[in-house]
Amino acid sequence: MPGGKLKEVRTRIQSVISTQQITKAMKMVSAAKLRRAQDAIIQMRPYSGKLTEILNNILSGSEGDVEIGFAKKREVKSVLIVLITSDKGLCGGFNSNLIKMTRSLLQDKYKALAKQGKVELMTIGSKGYGYFKREPHPINKDFVGLFGSLTFEKVSKAADYAMEGFLTGKYDSVEFVYSKFKNAATQIFTNEQFLPIPKVETTASAKSRKVPDFIYEPDKKQIVEYLVPKILKTQFFKAILDNNASEHGARMTAMDKASDNANELLRDLKISYNRARQAAITTELTEIVSGAAALER
Repeated sequence: MPGGKLKEVRTRIQSVISTQQITKAMKMVSAAKLRRAQDAIIQMRPYSGKLTEILNNILSGSEGDVEIGFAKKREVKSVLIVLITSDKGLCGGFNSNLIKMTRSLLQDKYKALAKQGKVELMTIGSKGYGYFKREPHPINKDFVGLFGSLTFEKVSKAADYAMEGFLTGKYDSVEFVYSKFKNAATQIFTNEQFLPIPKVETTASAKSRKVPDFIYEPDKKQIVEYLVPKILKTQFFKAILDNNASEHGARMTAMDKASDNANELLRDLKISYNRARQAAITTELTEIVSGAAALER
């Protein structure tokens, strides 16, 4: 094999080694970020779950007593889809799966409304915005950069936008598309209804239980008007924390697989390089022996 080919293989080996160093570093960074994001969502889930239970109790105990605007169902003529993706790539099929789920909603479930421009997208994360900004659907980009500084106060503004739009009749339904965090290697891509507040199906045993009769102070209406928006904002924040942890888990897994693939590629390239070098040495030895034999003759 000519020397030029050997140089080409050496260059490829150095390139793969450099790439592997980058993937290993990114895996370590993602692992550190995942630990913080995982701690945040694990601490949030019991609190969010208890608030959801309180919300269900309020809904079941206030029928015909206090009207809750966020639970009011009406004919769906306009929709807001909250698409939560990541700001950065290199996380496998994480963003593409979320975008695919959103496209499925636009093309199947809300096809007629989408053609009329009655489906608006709220994109949280630049990857979702970068994909859908080229399409004719109305898109809200005010909250694209939430992951840059993720706080409850900033997320509350996005939740207020969706909630006020529902109360004023701008949207008849608000849906989430995001990823639930299970573990570093598993993400559950989810589409769930945010507004109107979905009623939880009760089991036979739950129905047989006596509904507690709470005493409200100062009064039931004021407490419901204050508590329900807080619970909804907490659910919104939980969805974003879930997605944040899922993103770092997906990126860590993707970089780990990329490092393994680089190892396999390096092994194959080194075998090819050694074979080529051995062939070159054999060729040189053959030429030397042939030249010496010719001189003797």
